[in-house]
Amino acid sequence: MLLRVTVLTVVLLGLVAFSVLLAKVTLTPSPASEDIVTSNLQPGRSLRQYAEDYTFLAACKQAGGNVLLGVPFGLLLPFLVPRRLRMISMTLLTAAAMVLVELVQGALVTGRAFDIDDVILNTSGALLGYFLLGRRISHSYHARAHTPRAEAVEPEAERKAAGRAAPERTKAKPQAKAGTKTKTGTTKTGTPTRGTTKAKEPVETGARTGSKRGTKARGSSGRPTAGAAQPGSGRALLDRLRRR
Repeated sequence: MLLRVTVLTVVLLGLVAFSVLLAKVTLTPSPASEDIVTSNLQPGRSLRQYAEDYTFLAACKQAGGNVLLGVPFGLLLPFLVPRRLRMISMTLLTAAAMVLVELVQGALVTGRAFDIDDVILNTSGALLGYFLLGRRISHSYHARAHTPRAEAVEPEAERKAAGRAAPERTKAKPQAKAGTKTKTGTTKTGTPTRGTTKAKEPVETGARTGSKRGTKARGSSGRPTAGAAQPGSGRALLDRLRRR
């Protein structure tokens, strides 16, 4: 936050100083040129005039001065425009500002007129300043001013997500243990209560009853005699047959 405030303050002060310089250069009356200067709405006409009618040094001074007037736009505006489409935004703002200056020149200032070539040269200077230095320093500023804030938010979100996931894991573990105990308990309690065991109990009971009743009727060999089956009940015989 301190970095952003400091940089923006410096940029605004730079824009104010540059605006004063720009107004002094472009809005100062020039009575000596009142009969010479005419408005130009055709791109390239003034540039051809510089090449044909001016000396080399005078042409460089005239064209180069307009280019240099646009350089501060390429250095300062990237700090104020959003990161997305930064170059396009800076170019459009520079062109709009210079069109406004040229309109004021042609309407209010003596000895000056609107010239579309001046707008082109000023915008070219802004692009030159942007590609030489403005893009690099503005990118570094935006990266340092905005990235730490996003990185500080992401760890907080991760901590909150981890804090929410921890209780869920803690709750899930007791549930898994309870399910294991339930299955074990079911196995242990269900083992003696199976249907086959229940079916065997009456058979064994009947067999024991039949054996007790048929003990007297058995011979020395242990086999039941024919008469031994008569005193026994039909249920005992059925149990003996099932047992065999």
